[in-house]
Amino acid sequence: MFQRRLLGAAALSLMLAAGPVSAESLRDAIVLAYQTNPTLLAQRAQQRALDETYPQARAGLRPQADASLTYGYTRTWPEATGPFAADDESNSLSAGLSVSQPLYTGGRVTHGIDAALADVSRGRENLRAVEQQVMLSVIQAYADVLRDIEILRIREENLGVLRRQLDEANARFEVGEITRTDVAQAQARLAASESDLSAARAQLSVSRAAYAAVIGQAPGTLEALPPLPATPGDFDAALDIGLADNPELLASEWALQAAEAAVAAARSDYLPSAGLNASYGTSGTAVPFGLDDRQSLQVGVSASVPLFTGGLNRSRVAAALERANAAQIGVEGARREVLRDVSTAYAQVISSETALRASEEQVRAARIAAEGVRQEAQVGLRTTLDVLNQELELRNAEISYVAARRNQYVAQALLLSAMGALEGPDLVGDVPAYDPEANFRRVSGRGSVPWEFAIEAIDRAATFPVTPAEDQPNAPIDDQLASEVIRTAP
Repeated sequence: MFQRRLLGAAALSLMLAAGPVSAESLRDAIVLAYQTNPTLLAQRAQQRALDETYPQARAGLRPQADASLTYGYTRTWPEATGPFAADDESNSLSAGLSVSQPLYTGGRVTHGIDAALADVSRGRENLRAVEQQVMLSVIQAYADVLRDIEILRIREENLGVLRRQLDEANARFEVGEITRTDVAQAQARLAASESDLSAARAQLSVSRAAYAAVIGQAPGTLEALPPLPATPGDFDAALDIGLADNPELLASEWALQAAEAAVAAARSDYLPSAGLNASYGTSGTAVPFGLDDRQSLQVGVSASVPLFTGGLNRSRVAAALERANAAQIGVEGARREVLRDVSTAYAQVISSETALRASEEQVRAARIAAEGVRQEAQVGLRTTLDVLNQELELRNAEISYVAARRNQYVAQALLLSAMGALEGPDLVGDVPAYDPEANFRRVSGRGSVPWEFAIEAIDRAATFPVTPAEDQPNAPIDDQLASEVIRTAP
């Protein structure tokens, strides 16, 4: 265990210590993460596996063929002994071929196909959700590195200023202009600045490690953050987009459709089923070979009607109904999550924009004040402590501005994510977008036969229809109430 941790730490150190690499803009980072991020690649593989459920469901409409081959050997020993007693040996060999073709399943197969299609669509929305989470992580990691680089620069600059002030304090102390207390104050601030600089370096290392984990390589010389896609200036418009495009909400709606199809499939167990069966068999001895000693051919149509299942069918329908009700409640829960996420992100955008404007004004005023205090201190109107305090206030204002700029950018990305508009192609128009539909088209016709669509039409025509899940006491969120959530916020 210790060796694995040591090797992992060494690999991460080599990655972070690498020189400048190609991904120096946010676009490069997004493209690289879109193509290589393990979380995103794993979800795409999960979606391809989910695509296989569709041809599996359609297999119930297609013929099934089985071949069998059986060899047998028998030897018996007689109880009597004597010159005429002998062992009895025999062998046999048989082969058979059976073919079955469903003609009518009561709708169980076709409803299963509908459920599989809904599951595939649900998986695509889950893939969109994971992609947006990865894109948001890329933006946060990129913005964090830029923020921490700027904070480190401010800390280094502050350390240089405090060293010069300490030198000036020592010189003024030598000529008797200030006391030893003033020198001690300068020394204390310098020591605190060295501690802050060390913390800033550590935080930058943490941010670089997070960047490497999400994007796959260490950050080089990063460019400035580019503009993100525009967000609506009105909360109601943002909420409407979120309710229409949020992938998690859409995934819950597809899950409800799959659950409703499962209810119809469970009810189809009450209906009869019919199929065409054919078998051919031949048997004989293996030694000497005589496989054609006996041959048989059977062709027939079979039908079955469930009469009594001991409550099994009723229980299956009841369970499917409850799962559909749970899926319907899940849709309402997802709508409320969208309301919460859009409301939170929209409020953060407004707050971060206000904070950014205030930070800009704070930095402007702090720079004027710092310059004035330094000049006043030279003519004896200000003490050394006044100069140190004003320098500290200026650095804190600059750091607050850097953090506010990062927070405003990330808040905008959060709002886009809540609205369902933070996929790779949304951010980088020329990214080679991953198309899950392409794999589905490739596998959907696997094993198909020409007559399965006629059987599917018959199966759909004579079965229970898909009905919506029963209404639940949890009423959907009223749009007017949703808009009041953000308007009445303090």
